[in-house]
Amino acid sequence: MPNSMKIFTGNANREMADEICTYLGVPLADAEVKKFSDGEISVEIGENVRGADVFVVQPTCPPVNDHLMELIIMVDALRRASARRITAVIPYYGYARQDRKVRPRVPITSKAVAEMLMAVGTRRVLCMDLHAGQIQGFFNIPVDHLYAAPVLLKYIRESFQDVIMVSPDAGGVERTRAFAKRLNAEIAIIDKRRVRANECEAMHVIGDVTGKTAILLDDMVDTAGTLCGAAAKLIDRGAKEVHACCSHPVLSGPAIERLEQSSIKSLVVTNSIALQGEAMKSKKIKVLSVSELLAEAIRRINAEDSVSYLFV
Repeated sequence: MPNSMKIFTGNANREMADEICTYLGVPLADAEVKKFSDGEISVEIGENVRGADVFVVQPTCPPVNDHLMELIIMVDALRRASARRITAVIPYYGYARQDRKVRPRVPITSKAVAEMLMAVGTRRVLCMDLHAGQIQGFFNIPVDHLYAAPVLLKYIRESFQDVIMVSPDAGGVERTRAFAKRLNAEIAIIDKRRVRANECEAMHVIGDVTGKTAILLDDMVDTAGTLCGAAAKLIDRGAKEVHACCSHPVLSGPAIERLEQSSIKSLVVTNSIALQGEAMKSKKIKVLSVSELLAEAIRRINAEDSVSYLFV
């Protein structure tokens, strides 16, 4: 492994960065990331990075603006310190849901974030389970888009029997079908109507879930309204039990309260976002680590090897 690799992190998910460094056998590089008294982000790189291949592990999870600014300012500091190449490792890409104009006079914020990252000196991006695949095209630099599917599929195979994979909306059918194919399972679809942002009404179930273990699959769980509503419909339609699998546990607002009161027996997520507050206490939430997957991608990028075998 080239000695030029250095891995930094902000305050978004230090535990993941530590796991990545442990897998790679390198120490976590020294950087002080804190706030001034007025709330502005302060960054100081604590070691020489001249000519180094630098990776900054920083999901832009809640509080999204703080963690995004940490990433942008760290990249700027590293570029000014003469790092050879800076790769932003973003397991969870904030603002990804604003990926197109759905109404007049609204922004495409995920594009704006991409522009900011490139402007400060990011030369490569490593991300996982983007909400919309076309976000890769918002960057004019290489983007390696990984999937948590291998980790989630392994858990589903080992934990459940007689499953049916369920998409909580029409947009997730392709992802659900890919999982079902690998599990040799059938699929069902929840026909839902979005009333407004973060508020959906589950309409009815397309497919036969009677007597089966239903696995709801989505890329993220935010306020959990969609998943909890879908779970209730699935139980009404005769599902034996309902579980949910999501890559990114945003879990904002009333999510935990809804989850605890819902028909969902377990929520399986990855550590792309570190659990906070009440989410850490919930017995329904099972966290799977994708740190080794990201670490292997980092190793291959640093060694200029192919990353394609990690894609599912």
